[in-house]
Amino acid sequence: MSVTPAAAVTGAGSAVGTGGLAGLPSDPALYARTVIEDLVEQIETRFAELGAQMTDPEVISDRERYAAAGRAYSQLEPAAKLASEWRRARDDAAGAEELISEGGEDSELRELLSAARERIEELEEELRMAMIERDPNDEKNVIVEIQGGAGGDEAGLWAGDLYRMLSKYAERLGFATESMDISEGKFTFAIKGEGAYSVFKFEGGTHRVQRVPETESQGRVHTSTATVAVLPEAEDVDVQIDPNDLQIDVYRSSGPGGQSVNTTDSAVRITHKPSGIVVSMQDEKSQLQNREKALRVLRARLFERALAEQQAELAADRRSQVGTGDRAEKIRTYNYGERRVTDHRIKLTVHNLDQVLEGQLDELTAGLQADDKRLRLQAQAAA
Repeated sequence: MSVTPAAAVTGAGSAVGTGGLAGLPSDPALYARTVIEDLVEQIETRFAELGAQMTDPEVISDRERYAAAGRAYSQLEPAAKLASEWRRARDDAAGAEELISEGGEDSELRELLSAARERIEELEEELRMAMIERDPNDEKNVIVEIQGGAGGDEAGLWAGDLYRMLSKYAERLGFATESMDISEGKFTFAIKGEGAYSVFKFEGGTHRVQRVPETESQGRVHTSTATVAVLPEAEDVDVQIDPNDLQIDVYRSSGPGGQSVNTTDSAVRITHKPSGIVVSMQDEKSQLQNREKALRVLRARLFERALAEQQAELAADRRSQVGTGDRAEKIRTYNYGERRVTDHRIKLTVHNLDQVLEGQLDELTAGLQADDKRLRLQAQAAA
């Protein structure tokens, strides 16, 4: 098996930093301003280059190059708009300073200068955030695996609730979902659309629920868990699997699935011998379709594992992401009695449990994305 990790399009962002900037002023304020000016210039230059590529007949004739240029252009466009606004705000401030230095003590000029300086500071912070190096897998489709953890039958029911919640969230955001394998207490499905991984990667981990099960006659609150793994879906170019490394077994399906179930050997189990990863699929009536889906899941697991080994700071190992499913391990708690949801990674609590279960996770996702950007900014600054 060979793996080619996706390359991040960082553009000007790769040049942000202190290394190799000889001759910069020693004054911290002037130094910071010089770095921002350099960043803005690099953004503008790179954005112009990408714009030219988008109209270059040679690039247009090469579908892959044109698509790559289009993605890079779209990714850099928000930063380019911020750069333009920063230049306008700086010009406004310079004009107001010049008029004031010439003896103009107009209060409106003072207000204009103050507002321009304040906006410049805001834009500089927004520019830094906009140029944080992206996770190279953010644009990929994802494969989600949900499985009941601690809590017996209730854990399996909770896994089903999470499947419904994440499916509804995907649909709300305009992503397409594809059921891959549904069995008792275990759900595997794909979420397709540009940027799917950037949204759903934060759902990986142990989800804990505290509620009274329908079968509980005494009204006691039970704690159960389900584990969620979110895998960026790998393409053939990302992961190449040697057929000789695979052991493929076929067997008869069990459970619902139509007339073919239990009558033909349509279910497929693929074992990747070097890694020991096993993937089973029986949702489709066709052995060929089950084999294809199993290979997609296997490819995604191998890709995620390789990324974890090569870039531990960008992609967590699946086992650490999922954990053991023990009640003490959790990324998020859903408390039915208090109608609240708490994300323990960012210590955010919302009191709209019903809406969250209906797929309205926007506030939680926004908080997690902001925290991820903050951590990436810290890592870049320390590099």
